[in-house]
Amino acid sequence: MSKLQVFKKYPSVFWISNIIELFERYAWYGFYMGFGLFLVGSKETGAMGFSPVEKGAIMGTGSMLLYFLPVITGAIADKIGYKKVLFLAFLIYMSGFYMIQQFHSFEMVFVSFIWICVGGAFFKPIISAMISKTTNEETASIGFGIFYMMVNIGGFIGPFVAGIVLGKGWNFVFMLSIVSIAINFLITLLFFKEPKQEKTSSTILQSIIQPFKNIFITLINWRYTMFLVIMSIFWAAFNQLYYTFPNFVDDWVNTAVIFQGIHSVFPSFAKLIGTTTGTISAVTLSSMDSFFIIAFQIAVSAFVMRFRPLSAMMGGIFVLAAGLFLMFAFQSGWVVLFGLLIFGLGEMSSSPKYTEYVGSIAPEDKKALYMGSSFLPIALGHQIAGFLSGAPYEKVADKLYLLKEEVIKRGLSVPEVSDSFTKTDYFNEAARQMNFNQQQLTDFLWRGYHPQSVWIIFSSVALSAVVLLFLYDRFILKKNK
Repeated sequence: MSKLQVFKKYPSVFWISNIIELFERYAWYGFYMGFGLFLVGSKETGAMGFSPVEKGAIMGTGSMLLYFLPVITGAIADKIGYKKVLFLAFLIYMSGFYMIQQFHSFEMVFVSFIWICVGGAFFKPIISAMISKTTNEETASIGFGIFYMMVNIGGFIGPFVAGIVLGKGWNFVFMLSIVSIAINFLITLLFFKEPKQEKTSSTILQSIIQPFKNIFITLINWRYTMFLVIMSIFWAAFNQLYYTFPNFVDDWVNTAVIFQGIHSVFPSFAKLIGTTTGTISAVTLSSMDSFFIIAFQIAVSAFVMRFRPLSAMMGGIFVLAAGLFLMFAFQSGWVVLFGLLIFGLGEMSSSPKYTEYVGSIAPEDKKALYMGSSFLPIALGHQIAGFLSGAPYEKVADKLYLLKEEVIKRGLSVPEVSDSFTKTDYFNEAARQMNFNQQQLTDFLWRGYHPQSVWIIFSSVALSAVVLLFLYDRFILKKNK
């Protein structure tokens, strides 16, 4: 049977589900890739002006809940229907994207982000379940490949466009997310068909409790639990793509060289995607990770399929650690972009193999239980990533923190950052008193305080996961055989 014939076997709701996933990922990543910038950016730009510690607490806790709550929300969706829960998710999403712009206190922004993540938690289990329900053994492989492609197309276009409109204000970024979710609301209303649900006698409460019982059953297996803990370390390193990379680029990296390179070949395209100051925004640059996945995932998957899943994961995480080095150790935009490519290759090698490995080690009668608990290290990894992007990042690489250190060292008199004296004001006044322009100030801090050394933290976390996986494979699994 040809591949074209396989495509004809998918029902219309399969394609509708994938379109919904595409718009949802556009909305999510369009806002999430730049969320760290929104939280710590100077207030006159419409950002919040928070510290990296506050940013890490907000992003880590909310994102952790996003991956943990589907244990509950998935059970609710199975009981009351997917279409109703989709409508609920979209309403929460849209209200959350609107709310988060209206508040300025740490507490209310925290609550608003958690509210957005609750919407995401209601949405997350539904579309993957729809792909499962609308495919069979013959069509599942290509079906999930299409689904994964939709995720990455949305993950690329969302932040790519957000980075372009960011110059007009953060409200445009959130508005695009609201519009994207509103489109999903209409698609669901007009075209989404409720799948057939298996009728059970259990109550909603019993349906919610059962997944927790299943998780407990899998965690009794201490070897499996150890593997999940190790993988949470990997996810903590991986998530720095969202938590700190855009901030690092915004503070330290010269993206003007990329703009100039593109402008020399495609001037109109450079003007379209670049900022008014002749640079490429950190959000647009970050979107290239998803672009690389779209371009190279099939080739990488074909290459790593010859290796054991655990070996592929170790190799992939090692490559990802090298990518983190290139992403955080240099000021050149081209080197950082190359680092994103290396990071993406590591992600493509390791992340898909994680699910494959969990499925391969699960006992035949408990595969569903093990797959149901595979989200735990992702959730824990987000919480750890939030911590790493807080105080450790702030003290090593946060530009404002390092500048304050220099101001104190020189005994300069610069007002503290406040509602009336923003972070931008602080940079400008400190630079004036030090007789620097902004680029000279950046270069001085780079040479004197070495913020690039933050790569050691992130790459070491990733490499520790490689070492622990090797020890796990060498001594825990082999000993069990």
